[in-house]
Amino acid sequence: MRAAHDRAAHALRHAVPLYVLAGLCLSSLDATAKYLVRDHSLLIVVWARYAGQMVVVTPFAWHRSGGSFWRTRSVGLQLLRSLFLLCATLGFWGGLRYLPLAEASSVTFLAPIIVVALSWPVLGERATRARRVASVVGFAGILVLLRPGSAVMHPAVVLLLAAAFSNALYQLLTRRLLGDSMHTTLFYSASVGTVALTLSLPWAIGGEHAGAGALAALLALGVFAGLGHWLMTRAYLQAPASLLSPFTYLQILWATAFGFLFFGQHPDAVSAAGMAIVIASGVLLAAWEHLRRHAH
Repeated sequence: MRAAHDRAAHALRHAVPLYVLAGLCLSSLDATAKYLVRDHSLLIVVWARYAGQMVVVTPFAWHRSGGSFWRTRSVGLQLLRSLFLLCATLGFWGGLRYLPLAEASSVTFLAPIIVVALSWPVLGERATRARRVASVVGFAGILVLLRPGSAVMHPAVVLLLAAAFSNALYQLLTRRLLGDSMHTTLFYSASVGTVALTLSLPWAIGGEHAGAGALAALLALGVFAGLGHWLMTRAYLQAPASLLSPFTYLQILWATAFGFLFFGQHPDAVSAAGMAIVIASGVLLAAWEHLRRHAH
């Protein structure tokens, strides 16, 4: 009992701060991307994100797993999973060109709801009643955000919905890659996007004129992406997902703050209520799962 208490205390002291900082890095990544995609090619912006992440995570994976860090038992699944992550990034950042940061970030939290819906056909796992209830409540919050007349009711919302669906499939396939080390999976997440987008650069670069500020922002993309995923990986190595997942929803708060500070955007009262519903559904579910796990 004492040992379990000590492990939980250690996780709170070390893993949670790492996870919160990871979320701040990833929200900073999205805010920087929104700044860039307004005037620059989406493909170049996304390429900078994946190339930078690859530069950061490859030495980390090599250090942790040795020279064979890139070997996988499921090449097809790794490639497909990473492709879904790339599609999610393209869809989300493409939508950010036209939509407010906070509301757009909230819509992408459809992904956990889609995961619950697809967990049985894809993984053969039946969702618990608590997960189904949380999904319905979260979906209600999304509907509030997507109401007629809201800032999110723009044709670009289709890109956000596609991003949420792609992100859900990415998460589901991650669950099927438990045979590979986390470092191998992290490497593939970065490398597939880097390689695919590098091949597209000759068509994307034409007509691009990036000043010093834009070049610095492109460099920051890679730093935020690599550091964010590295911190998140470190956090998951020290604490269970059930403890950390409630803090994921802090990203909506970061996005709201960045949207106000850098773009002069803030949700209206009804949109804020919808975002609060989404946050509450996720936090309460995570708390329930954490208590149920410890009760058993």
